[in-house]
Amino acid sequence: MFESAELGHCTTTEDYDAAVPGLRAELLDAQFDLLELGQFAVVVLINGVDGAGKSETVNLLNEWMDPRHIQSWAFDAPTAEEAERPFMWRFWRALPPRGKIGVLFNNWYAQPIRERVERSSKKAELDQRLDEIRRFETMLAHEGVLLIKFWFHLSKAAQKKRLRELEKDERTRWRVTARDWRFYARYDRYREVAGHVLRTTSTGEAPWLIVDGSDPNYRALFAGRTLLAALRRRLDTASQHWMARLSVAPLPPRIDRVNVLDTLVRQDMKRKEYDELLEPLQGRLALLSRSVAFRRRTLVLVFEGMDAAGKGGAIRRVVGALDARQYRIVPIAAPTEEERAQPYLWRFWRHLPPRGKVAVFDRSWYGRVLVERVEGFCSEADWMRAYAEINDFEDQLVAAGAVVVKFWLAVGRDEQLARFREREAQPHKRFKISAEDWRNRDRWDDYSRAVCDMIDRTSTEYAPWTLVEADDKHFARIKVLRTICERLEAALG
Repeated sequence: MFESAELGHCTTTEDYDAAVPGLRAELLDAQFDLLELGQFAVVVLINGVDGAGKSETVNLLNEWMDPRHIQSWAFDAPTAEEAERPFMWRFWRALPPRGKIGVLFNNWYAQPIRERVERSSKKAELDQRLDEIRRFETMLAHEGVLLIKFWFHLSKAAQKKRLRELEKDERTRWRVTARDWRFYARYDRYREVAGHVLRTTSTGEAPWLIVDGSDPNYRALFAGRTLLAALRRRLDTASQHWMARLSVAPLPPRIDRVNVLDTLVRQDMKRKEYDELLEPLQGRLALLSRSVAFRRRTLVLVFEGMDAAGKGGAIRRVVGALDARQYRIVPIAAPTEEERAQPYLWRFWRHLPPRGKVAVFDRSWYGRVLVERVEGFCSEADWMRAYAEINDFEDQLVAAGAVVVKFWLAVGRDEQLARFREREAQPHKRFKISAEDWRNRDRWDDYSRAVCDMIDRTSTEYAPWTLVEADDKHFARIKVLRTICERLEAALG
């Protein structure tokens, strides 16, 4: 993939000086059109060999454009905080909102390449990481993000020459380290690994653009003109309400009315039995969450269910067993303006806990395949692809050491109606009922179909759904606590 980038492309100083003023003006116009439109974000990835002009190009882009609307990130080895979360966590935090440009230097490609070059990872591990990256970039493209990937390249001889030039100049000597020369000694292997990575991850949605970094004038014009052309192409089509896909294959039709929710049978529990079981289970959970083994893990609890299914009561019994410094309850409502400016899963990534902590989601990322699907808040293409994106998200959590426990609290229509009326009658519960809750009852069948599809498509071996018969609150709370304890015990060995 690097043959054309080793031909020694160059641009004369006269041609460069003549081209830059017009290019800068056009880039600024495109940048402010992007800001004014506010329909999509731009992510520019900067990768490549040492000495190929990556940092100079980033500085130049910030000089040519308005830096107030460019978010530049340079990633090195993960910090202690970052190492306690999934690999992609720090990159999700760096994504720019719609209308902005994010320049990510040494991004999600740097570490996998470096580890493979140093042989601290196997080829199968690299390919698994690249597969995750492809799915991530596909998701960004479907969310409307314009992704531009630059690889700055030098031949082996050109890299050696460049490093020596930097060392000779007192102003740039600090930029060349023993690590740079160590990588130069492994140039052939680095080129081989990088070629595999680029071929594997150059897709129609996010192709790699390889820049000859041997001539500063050429690489600057290449990067600037490429960015401008990509911006203009997207801006020119933005008025057509660009969408990644307008239609999807249909879900299978319902032949009969049998589904996983209707097969649940009401389970009752006497108050005496509930009182006898509650405290021992809470004590069991308290010991598990305070164990030495749990310090290396995280616990992510997801509570979903029909309105008035008892999610709040179940959550209170769970956190009653935990140290208040150890957990955080994350209530999920309609997205804020800040959250709507980002890819859908962004607002959930930001709440992931560090090791030894617990995150309790009162409603969750499943809103896209439930309320957003039923109420038409997103397109069919959006909620259909969400199943795979959610599974991928949870897979990354588990791979990073999280124990993910998901509950659907199932309540029948008659029981829900009784609880609605009880809430309206009791002053201290009236805040729990709204006109929207009554309106949702009218779409019971639509929500039931969405729930069944969700369970079928997102109950995985690493993050299965637990269906809780919630017509009896006592039984539901005990089942929730027992399930969490069992899942933790299995995970902690």
